[in-house]
Amino acid sequence: MDIKNNDSTELRPEGARLMDAPLVSIDIPEFIRQLKAESTWQTSDRNAITVFKTNGMRIVLIALHENTVLKEHSADGIISVQVLEGEINFSTDKQTKLLRQNEMIALHEGLPHSIEAIKESVFLLTLTTSLTA
Repeated sequence: MDIKNNDSTELRPEGARLMDAPLVSIDIPEFIRQLKAESTWQTSDRNAITVFKTNGMRIVLIALHENTVLKEHSADGIISVQVLEGEINFSTDKQTKLLRQNEMIALHEGLPHSIEAIKESVFLLTLTTSLTA
């Protein structure tokens, strides 16, 4: 197995964050602090960071300011959304589920959904991906 790191970007010039290895330790509280300290959080309605990425799965930490809406979209894989801070409405065309801290949902691929932050919120998105992604 190859060990993979992220590339540096203008917003995250440090680069070299471990993204895939036989064992990847993910310090969620530290990533939340990082997201909320970055300029994107100050100037935008959201900020996100991929904390793990391999063939078959991706884990993304997403922070939303209060009242932020992620417009309807769908995913090519199965997803789970786990709220770590705050409250969000997770909506499909059939229902809306209020998710509070420490609650989560799972959703099959291809189902349109949207997310609205009722309060400032942070959630962990886990997404299955194709093995060639």
